Amino acid sequence: MPTASRTSKPAYRCTECGWTAAKWVGRCGECQQWGTVEEAGAAPAGPATKATAATTPATPISDVDATASARRGTGVAEFDRVLGGGLVPGAVILLAGEPGVGKSTLLLDVAARAAREKQRVLYATGEESAGQVRLRAERIGALEPGLMLAAETDLGAVLAHIDAVQPDLLVVDSIQTIASAQIDGAPGGVGQVREVASALIQAAKSRGFAMVIVGHVTKDGSVAGPRIVEHLVDVVCQFEGEQHSQLRLLRAIKNRFGSVDEVGCFQLHDTGIEGVADPSGLFLSREGTQVPGTCATITIDGKRPLPAEIQALVAPSALSNPRRATSGIDSARVSMILAVLHRRVGLAVAADDVYVSTIGGARVTEPGADVALALALASARADAPVRPGFAAIGEVALSGAVRPVNAMAQRIAEAARLGFTDVIVPESGGKDKDPAGIRVHRIATLREAVNAALPRD
Repeated sequence: MPTASRTSKPAYRCTECGWTAAKWVGRCGECQQWGTVEEAGAAPAGPATKATAATTPATPISDVDATASARRGTGVAEFDRVLGGGLVPGAVILLAGEPGVGKSTLLLDVAARAAREKQRVLYATGEESAGQVRLRAERIGALEPGLMLAAETDLGAVLAHIDAVQPDLLVVDSIQTIASAQIDGAPGGVGQVREVASALIQAAKSRGFAMVIVGHVTKDGSVAGPRIVEHLVDVVCQFEGEQHSQLRLLRAIKNRFGSVDEVGCFQLHDTGIEGVADPSGLFLSREGTQVPGTCATITIDGKRPLPAEIQALVAPSALSNPRRATSGIDSARVSMILAVLHRRVGLAVAADDVYVSTIGGARVTEPGADVALALALASARADAPVRPGFAAIGEVALSGAVRPVNAMAQRIAEAARLGFTDVIVPESGGKDKDPAGIRVHRIATLREAVNAALPRD
């Protein structure tokens, strides 16, 4: 009786994350994307893969030479902060951000600084001509003889430039503009991006040079292209910034060589981009007199304490449904704080228009700014400024109690460094030794905070 032949089942793969299935489905079971599952071919029939000769013998981990992977600073302190100390040879960094946020300007500055340190640097651009990149380099002072520039959109040509230059650092701007002749489809397609990324990463790993890839983002702000690219690279960074603000923030979403809790601050000028080691001047106003409706707080972004100033305006409304407008802060949080002030403190604002904003384009999303928000609203309603030198830290509960938040000692120390003389914190926020030169007011309820920060008649 003849034996039944082994049949192979068709395999289907998600073009975004690489998830596989035995049959076609409309939605990926891993990344939940629609229409990304495509047939990847049949699984080969036959025996399992046999062992082959190893290219290099296995080595005890204690005998591995770590000096070859020593970090090398980029010369941009804020960029190094996010990377974990600098670039590691063979590391691949994916830098994503919205158009016009300053990705190319930052990387051109990094490339010029590396060339200034006698490193071989190759800048491959597919979005702009060589003349356009030179004009930007002149504007930001990045003209360096050691910075090699190649305007190419073909993967084979980029690999040929890598063979010729033998770079220590490669910048690809951007991966969506490079295409391989071996793959069908237009540049930026799923198959093209996957093939280009795989080839460039293979070159970086085998030759030991660091590489930074610029990537586009989708409408919802996530990195464009197949999700598998994010798995292949070592570091994924997100460059953020408002269109009408000079402030730019760099965050690490993934980092195999360091923490993802760091954030880098930059300021974009007409003459380039520069790191801001102390961003307090961007987030705090420098008005000579106290103005009603303002209160400062110290937020934590990753591991970095950042000051923020919240401004509020409360005005009588002529509308049956008073207006509520916010900028830089969650509108639902403002509504909740208004309800707590009305119910627990007796502050009547139901018939008033309320406007809340932050200074310098900062975005306040953590609950540690609740007390400062409440004091700004109370100050605006009473038309009386918060006492000079006051800052406030803490979360407000619906009961009117003030709850502790994380990194309280670090926040208080930052407030003291910035020159605040008084800070309001939760009563249960710990009893660490307070820094010199600042008075710490530990309160239990929001009513106590209002009484401490606002002058009495």
